[in-house]
Amino acid sequence: MSNIVETPFEIEVFFDGGCPLCLREIRMLKRWDRRSKIRFTDIDAAEFQAAAVGKTQADLMAQIYGRLPDGNWIRGVEVFRRLYAAVGFGPVVFLTRLPVISQILDLGYTIFARNRLKLTGRCTKETCEVKTLPQSLDPLTRSRS
Repeated sequence: MSNIVETPFEIEVFFDGGCPLCLREIRMLKRWDRRSKIRFTDIDAAEFQAAAVGKTQADLMAQIYGRLPDGNWIRGVEVFRRLYAAVGFGPVVFLTRLPVISQILDLGYTIFARNRLKLTGRCTKETCEVKTLPQSLDPLTRSRS
């Protein structure tokens, strides 16, 4: 029998602890999470194994993921909605679900997520290199052949 007692949580957030902007928001949420409704999992930690949660590291790095107590996964802006609702910002979260606001937030987060490594100065050849199509598939060079 294990002596470890699992704390009930409303959401587990999988965040990139190597991202300065991400870490700033996570630290703020930790301060506000006085009732321990959020489980924080740093995907940049040396001991973290993406396979243990059924995801790839690339998936988890591409955008923010959350896992609900029932095991269901959520991602993107919905994760932030659940995080802020868990720390008491439910009325503000409601506003983010309004049609135009929701669409703007989804678009904004998608742009941020795609460019997060560039914006935080963490590009490497593998993470930010522009992938080029093989010449046979590139519509611009294919017509010249």
